[in-house]
Parts: sequence; C-alpha cells; structure tokens
Amino acid sequence: MKVLLRQDVPALGVIGDVVDVRPGYARNYLLPQNIAVDPTDANLKRIEAERRERKRREKERIETLKGVASRLQGVSVTIKAKANELGHLFGSVTETHIAQALKDEGFHVDPAQVALAQPIRTLDKFRVPIHLAPDINAEVDVWVVPA
Repeated sequence: MKVLLRQDVPALGVIGDVVDVRPGYARNYLLPQNIAVDPTDANLKRIEAERRERKRREKERIETLKGVASRLQGVSVTIKAKANELGHLFGSVTETHIAQALKDEGFHVDPAQVALAQPIRTLDKFRVPIHLAPDINAEVDVWVVPA
C-alpha cells in the first residue's frame, strides 16, 4: 500500500515521500496516528505547501539567530560569587548562571546553548562559547568576581 508521509519516519522516509508499506502497518499505525495519508493530488499539494512553509520559517529562524549571534559577539557579563582568599569559588558558576546573566543583559539564551566544558570554579575572565544553532556560534566574556 502506498502512503504519503506527513512526518519523518526513521528507516522509512522523510516528509513528502510516497512510500510503499505493508497494508497492516499503514491501516493500524501510520494512518490512525496521522503520520501518513493517502497519496492523492490534493494531499501531495498540501504536503508540498507545508514543506515550503517549513523551509521559509527555518530560514527566518536562522536569520534571526545570526542577528542574535552578531549582537552577542563580544558581550561581557559579570557574575558575583563567593570565593576564598585564593580565588577558589565556594561552589561553581554553571551554564544556568551564565544564561541568567545574559538574560539580565537582554539576551534570551537557553542554558543548553551555553557550552561550558566544565563548571567555572575560580575568579577570572573566561571566553564562553554560545551555540545557538549547528552553524551559528558566538563567544561572550564572563567575568567571575568576588561577591
């Protein structure tokens, strides 16, 4: 039975592909879960329009992220933390702390986008990479100062 995929299905195909599957798989799983539809001309046109719209939205998102990355480049944030006289922190500065400091500066960055190799445990200046998308990165300066 031939079906038109509405979602990416691993080992089967991507959105818009017309694939041949066993009738039971189509009737009992793909069609009821709305993962696939019958490959009529109207459905093909609708899926193609959805694909174009998805590409347009993704292109807009990438352009927005490039703008954010250019604004983020060279931004400096200061985080106050308690430390001993040798400069070792009581605790550590993590991705969450850096994301919150950036949010206070007006940048919405998810903690998962902050790429720290390990938590910061000393007072100093650090260059921290921010991965906004697979090919869109920025670096911010993080100053950790005594509280």
